[in-house]
Amino acid sequence: MNSDQIDSLWRPVLGRSAKLPSIILIVVWVMVDQGTKWWIVEKLANAPRSIRVAPFFDLVPGWNRGISFGILAGYQVPPWVLAVFSGAVAIVLLVWLFRTDDRFVGTGLALIIGGALGNALDRLRHGAVVDFLDFHLAGWHWPAFNFADVGVVCGAAVLIWDSLLRSGRDTA
Repeated sequence: MNSDQIDSLWRPVLGRSAKLPSIILIVVWVMVDQGTKWWIVEKLANAPRSIRVAPFFDLVPGWNRGISFGILAGYQVPPWVLAVFSGAVAIVLLVWLFRTDDRFVGTGLALIIGGALGNALDRLRHGAVVDFLDFHLAGWHWPAFNFADVGVVCGAAVLIWDSLLRSGRDTA
């Protein structure tokens, strides 16, 4: 079975322009995110608290009870509120995904959706998001993050890049 035949099977379900690659990317991104967080919590948390990977990069398990970069961490925002917010964002982006025929935009949206869902699952399961990727240089540390965050940032970069490319094409 070739890709055209596979696309034709999914078209009635996913629309004229097959969304299957984006849906697969969402699922894979959530699995990578949740799998790495499981490994950090179950295996690394009971071992040494920090693993030096490179002179500028450590694996350091931590819990983020706020939003990006720990914003609102000092307030008592119930985790389910932040999970519902992430879920709502994912739903809005899914609507956008199913309305676009652009696979580049679909890739960006899929990465953001996968990241939002990954962090929402953490909030529902643990009451906080598991962060563990710690980059540093000369005593300066970037706030720890995870693969869900990587998906959100990379997906946003794809959408910004697409917006910049389109704005140049649309104004001609």
